[in-house]
Amino acid sequence: MSWWKKFKAIFSLKKIDDDFWASLEESLIEGDVGVDYTLRLIDELKRLKPSSPEEAKELLKERLLSLFNYEIPPWVFEPSSKPEVIIFAGVNGSGKTTTVAKVGRMLSRRGFSVILSACDTFRAAAGEQLEIWGERLNLRVIKGEPGSDPGAVLYDALSSALSKGVDYVLVDTAGRLHTKYNLMEELKKLGRVAQKAVGRSPRGVLVLDATTGQNALRQAQEFSKSVPIEGVVLAKYDSMAKGGVVITLRGELGLPIILVGTGEGEDDIETFSPNEFLKRLLS
Repeated sequence: MSWWKKFKAIFSLKKIDDDFWASLEESLIEGDVGVDYTLRLIDELKRLKPSSPEEAKELLKERLLSLFNYEIPPWVFEPSSKPEVIIFAGVNGSGKTTTVAKVGRMLSRRGFSVILSACDTFRAAAGEQLEIWGERLNLRVIKGEPGSDPGAVLYDALSSALSKGVDYVLVDTAGRLHTKYNLMEELKKLGRVAQKAVGRSPRGVLVLDATTGQNALRQAQEFSKSVPIEGVVLAKYDSMAKGGVVITLRGELGLPIILVGTGEGEDDIETFSPNEFLKRLLS
């Protein structure tokens, strides 16, 4: 039985007792909700004194709806000023380069001009991968030679965007482990380059693999220390075996989930819907 089904089955129990609370706590933790946030949720529900598991489910739903009661940032839909610079960060294998291309495609389809800046010069194939996406989606890609300075690549992309009045510059960065100090410092440097070139801070977006559970939470905690994260994209959201990471990212870190990857196709990205998530979790 999947975690989703097991979680829903808890609310089919006949009464509220110690077994019910223990099962709910165990399932939340097993589902990748952090221990601290799980205990906080359980305490909140207990204080409300539900008379039945069904009532507990409704109270939990209300609590989570309140948790996800935020607006998707307006710059996801249109630039706040030109160019809107969005730096995508994340570890190798999180789906970052593909996400950059998909977001570029999404914005282009809405009528905005987009430049993809291939600032992952650390991995030889990364620029080529983004270039292939650019050709496929008819998006301009600016890249440097392998091993070149990512800051210089970004500066070239921003200079071009400013001269041509481009709406968005989407920045693909080296897939860094959050433990690699030099690569994290490089991420900060890209922020400074963007600030200097366009006169304002870039948007920081963290791409996480939704299937990695608690590891995604640890990555988010570490990346948040180095760069201001204004939103999270959950890649592979459609393949997520457990739902707890969604709750924890918002509940413990306060990060808004803005976009989710829903498949491997170029158009398989959409804005995060709390209602759809809660329907899957509790209906």
